[in-house]
Amino acid sequence: MAISAREVSASLQTYHILFFRSLFALIIISFFFTIKGWSHLSVTNFKLHFSRDFSHFIGQYGWFYGIAFLPLAEVFALEFTVPFWTAIAAYFILKEKINSYKILAIIFGITGVVIILKPGLSIIQPAAIAVLIGAASFGITHVITRKLTLTTNILSILFYMSLIQMLLAGVPTIYNWVSLSNTALFYVALIAITGLLAHYAMSKALSFSDATIVIPMDFLRLPLIIFLGYLLYQETVDSFLIIGALIMLAGNMINVFFNAKAQTS
Repeated sequence: MAISAREVSASLQTYHILFFRSLFALIIISFFFTIKGWSHLSVTNFKLHFSRDFSHFIGQYGWFYGIAFLPLAEVFALEFTVPFWTAIAAYFILKEKINSYKILAIIFGITGVVIILKPGLSIIQPAAIAVLIGAASFGITHVITRKLTLTTNILSILFYMSLIQMLLAGVPTIYNWVSLSNTALFYVALIAITGLLAHYAMSKALSFSDATIVIPMDFLRLPLIIFLGYLLYQETVDSFLIIGALIMLAGNMINVFFNAKAQTS
């Protein structure tokens, strides 16, 4: 999805990408509901759906905007602050307690971000701030999703996400309409498909296995995108990004493993 977004960002604005991605995703999900029956579509908790999808829209906007202007590895590294934002959001929204392990993880996360952005040593890019705002929005999204999944199936969540985000991105897109070239059409369709697969796969992974298995595997995206960024765009990473990412990984693992241990004891 990241490679497709980088390729299409030269011809489309971020809101264009979000609109067409959501449109194609809505068509795909509607196809599944047509097969399974529209009775499987949940019609409850619309306010919760809108809150989740508005937050997710902000998160995606920040992520896609960052993809267009930053090295891919930096976007992914900053995105790994999502678990820390999720812990903070859960405290305010779900009134979940923040224990010492979560506090330590948040400190690790902040330290990692500071090392990656190198304030004082280099100019902080506005796109990096956009990615961090997006990551915080994703954290809020995860917390609301946790509430939604108690009563709503995954396909319904994806349906409303695609519909609401299409409407939100539709206003600026219609005002500044562009026709998709065949190349742009291919990449936007790929973004829609891979985005849906990512949502579905992560949800299923967490239902099949413990977070202590899933979260470390998710971090494999960073070395993968470092390799692809170098192979396709000759992007290199400095030691600050590697060190910062490893510190954030350590914070995440402290949070995941020790909280999992506390729940089983």
